[in-house]
Amino acid sequence: MRTSALQTSVKDQLSLYVFVFVLFVVGVVFGALMINALTLDQQQDLSDDIRQFLLHIQNGTLAQGSETFADRAWFQAKWLLLVWVLGLTVVGMPFVLALDFLKGVLVGFAIGMLVREFAWKGLAFSLASVAPVNLIAVPAFLIASVSAVTFAVHVVKSRLFGRFGPLGRPLLAYTATAAVMLVLLIAAALVESYVTPVLLRWAAPLVAGLPAELESF
Repeated sequence: MRTSALQTSVKDQLSLYVFVFVLFVVGVVFGALMINALTLDQQQDLSDDIRQFLLHIQNGTLAQGSETFADRAWFQAKWLLLVWVLGLTVVGMPFVLALDFLKGVLVGFAIGMLVREFAWKGLAFSLASVAPVNLIAVPAFLIASVSAVTFAVHVVKSRLFGRFGPLGRPLLAYTATAAVMLVLLIAAALVESYVTPVLLRWAAPLVAGLPAELESF
């Protein structure tokens, strides 16, 4: 009986992970396609911003290390805190899924803009700029989201159907998962602050037109 319940729980968790991951991937695709919906002026403004960013990289004026770590760590923590609070409210469960989709949109938009601007070299540049931090941050957010949805569903079943006992242990497990994900997100902030700038200085010359184009920008 207990083994059957455990198998059902694992199956439900796996299905939820697949659903959340697919939702994120759909967001990535949607974000990449959003580039085509921008007006020419908006695309030009973003192009100028990217080239200005590359200029800062080449000139060595890009903020990094301790200058940005606290800001990036707080940015990541705010996302996690929002997911955790929405899971506690139960009614915020749809918004947790919306945040997963939005995270995908942001990642897809960033990569799509770089590819549009620099073709395949933009994809290579995105591996240095977008990928490192998100290889840590995205799994952490997805795990936190699944934990939030699982807890919310547990509360609904417990309160409406009386199928489970006290919420103390589930709440503790939910909060512990969020705490572990916070550690991962702090690690992601460290990567973004100390590792990514180094990768960007290496990758910037690969982008079309560097350095000559930037020198005349």
